[in-house]
Amino acid sequence: MIVKSAEFICSNTQISKLPPPVKPEYAFIGRSNVGKSSLINMLTAKKGLAKTSQTPGKTQLINHFYINDNWYIVDLPGYGYARASKTEKAKWDKFIHNYLDKRESLQCVMVLVDSRLEPQKIDLEFCNWLGERGLSFVLVFTKADKQSSIKTDQNIAKFKKALLATFEESPQYFVTSSETQLGREEILAFIDNINNNFEIPHYQLPS
Repeated sequence: MIVKSAEFICSNTQISKLPPPVKPEYAFIGRSNVGKSSLINMLTAKKGLAKTSQTPGKTQLINHFYINDNWYIVDLPGYGYARASKTEKAKWDKFIHNYLDKRESLQCVMVLVDSRLEPQKIDLEFCNWLGERGLSFVLVFTKADKQSSIKTDQNIAKFKKALLATFEESPQYFVTSSETQLGREEILAFIDNINNNFEIPHYQLPS
């Protein structure tokens, strides 16, 4: 897939104000500071599309980016950011879970995982939550350029093994680097393939 256009459409905390669910959507989510904005900018080849920040936990809204006038990248708030208050965290969790659970046009959740780390409890818990909901997801291991491919492979193997404690089979995964564009073509081909089979869901207009 060639990305010809990518534009920011809206930021929201209310599901009711999102664009109509008539185009395929792919939600990008991960721990704060996992490199989500950089990955979105790399995939779209548009440097400042998603705002990168030195401060983890900057994305606190659901951001929609419209790609090729045909599908959406949805940038979701990072989870597990320690400096947010409990009330704030609960509020984010609720609206993220609501979006993931109820969005008719959501095709796949791209769960970003830092390839440099051993399996993190918070990532595994989130994958299990998606699994319990029957939501389709893939793993996107980020920052692979920051270490040897052997180390990356070892951490991926550990993560897959940890997931197999609760899943029958481990989900598909991609290894990426925003710096070297590793994984870009594979992820875009994966999305393109799903888009080709997309059917507009029946949905109720908000009353």
